[in-house]
Order: sequence, then structure tokens, then C-alpha cells
Amino acid sequence: MLSLLSLGGPVVAILLAMSIVSLTITLLKLHQFKVARIGDRRTPQQALRLYEAGRSREALGLLAETRNPTARVLALAIQGRLHQDCAESKLREEVARVGRDLLEDLRCYLRPLEVIAALAPLLGLFGTVLGMMEAFPRMAQAGSQVSPAVLSGGIWEALMTTAVGLAVAIPAVAVLSWLERSIERLGHEMESA
Repeated sequence: MLSLLSLGGPVVAILLAMSIVSLTITLLKLHQFKVARIGDRRTPQQALRLYEAGRSREALGLLAETRNPTARVLALAIQGRLHQDCAESKLREEVARVGRDLLEDLRCYLRPLEVIAALAPLLGLFGTVLGMMEAFPRMAQAGSQVSPAVLSGGIWEALMTTAVGLAVAIPAVAVLSWLERSIERLGHEMESA
């Protein structure tokens, strides 16, 4: 790690800091998804079947046992339907608002992950350009006595920053894509329920 920092300089230091932030966000989102039971599709479906069979109280009891966002929105809709004085248009608006709020909570911190995924390769390329700018004057000073070691050492240092930038960006893009797709699927499940 220290050799990477010494060879890559401040660009690699920034990229390593970005990788720590990216990893932290990933772990935070995984914990949030686990606590919210995002993968629990069975409970809302069972509750919906109970509701359709006229067993609303049982459906609400089942939904109360999970923190799944779809289950929470479905519970709100069933409770609203049980109250005869609640207008359907108001109920739809409230259920949609709560659903949007729950989805927005799941989207928090995705923007920084997106920025890291976009900037890491650019910073790596920037480091490469800086490294090449440092290597070429050394070659110019050597004149006709340019050693392949001087050239390859400078290029190796320059390209290392690109590799570090890609190593930070690739996992960030993969995680971001998975998180966004999971939230999109959850939104569809909410609408469907």
C-alpha cells in the first residue's frame, strides 16, 4: 500500500480514499437492504392472497412482522381500505407518497457511489498523464543515452495510476448497477401490490 502511494503520489492517495468511501457505502447499503428485507417477496404475496380471500386482519398481522418496504406500503393500503371514511383517491396518493419516500431512503448514498465510479478512471488517467509528463523530461535530459530502464520505469509508474483508477471504478459500477436494479425492482413490486 505504501509503495503504491509513493509511486502514484497524490492521485493514488485520492483513489485509495475513494475506494474506502466506496467500500463503506457498499457495506452500509448491504446492511440497509438486509434490515429492510428487500429480498422478501413471499410475505407481501401471502398477505395479498389473505386480503383477497377476505382475511384482512390476518394479512395485516403478517405484514406487521416484516420491515420490507412493499409490505409496509401494502399494509397502509389495506388499513386504508378497512376505513370506510377514507376516499380511494386520497388513499392512493398517500400510499404512493409513502412508497416514494421508502424508495428514496433506499437511494440515499447512491450518488456518491456514482461519482466515484465515474471519477476514478478519470483520476487514473490524470495520474498517467502526470507520470508521463514527469518521465519525458527525464528522457530529454538523457539525450541520446536514453536507457530503456528510464523509459519503462516512468511509463510503469504512469500506467499504475490508471490501473488503480480502474480497480476502484469497476467494483463501484457493478455495485451501483446492482443496487439501482434492486431498488427499481422493489418499486415495481410496490406498484404491482
